Amino acid sequence: MHVAPASTPTVQDHVALAEIELCGELMIAASAADGERLSPDRIDEVLNVHVAAADGE
Repeated sequence: MHVAPASTPTVQDHVALAEIELCGELMIAASAADGERLSPDRIDEVLNVHVAAADGE
């Protein structure tokens, strides 16, 4: 009988882990929000999104 060693390497999907972390941040922000929904500006703030100005700044 062949048994796999206990210390087999694990595979990590770094993109999936980052997405899970961002979803968690959004859930925390939503649970702390006063209203029923997060505003688009608040979502951008939570996700640390910086939108470039229309004049190209």
